[in-house]
Amino acid sequence: MRAEFAHEQAQTYLRQRNRFAVLAGVLGLTTLVSLGAAVTRDEHVVLVPITAERIAVSSGGIDAPYLELVTRDTALMLLNRAPESLDYWMANILKLADPAAHGRLKAELVRIVEEQRGSDISQAFVIAEMHVDPKNLTSTVTGTLKTFVGAQVIASQRRSFRFRWSKRGLSLALAGFEQLPTDKEEPGQ
Repeated sequence: MRAEFAHEQAQTYLRQRNRFAVLAGVLGLTTLVSLGAAVTRDEHVVLVPITAERIAVSSGGIDAPYLELVTRDTALMLLNRAPESLDYWMANILKLADPAAHGRLKAELVRIVEEQRGSDISQAFVIAEMHVDPKNLTSTVTGTLKTFVGAQVIASQRRSFRFRWSKRGLSLALAGFEQLPTDKEEPGQ
């Protein structure tokens, strides 16, 4: 009787050991596959071309340095234009547009393109100062807006522009922009 009991006990321990061995094998194989995937997986890092600062984008909010860089690049792209590059100019600004504001922004840009196409009028903007408000997702850029006919400067004025942004997940998109009235202008002119 003791021999049968001992044999039955040994068989129970043997089955339990075999289950643990199979489980250990499956876990080991899973670990190897995971390590292989981790080693061969491509990493994606967002690089900002010109910055000495460390930029962080999180679901908690937008950092002021990041908003400043995006505003700088958008302002320079939006406010520097020539008749030869209007289609490229409009297409790239619309890539930045918030889907909810896409139609309104496109209508504004089409109006600008129609006014400028076929002319010799170009403009260039030189940024003098910038203020960003990451909490309200707005930014204001002030600088000199120069208007050219051919190579001749016909106007050079200090102007300010406000950009409105929207955030969806980790992406920042252009929701709108406007030229702010100068001290000499009344708001409605």
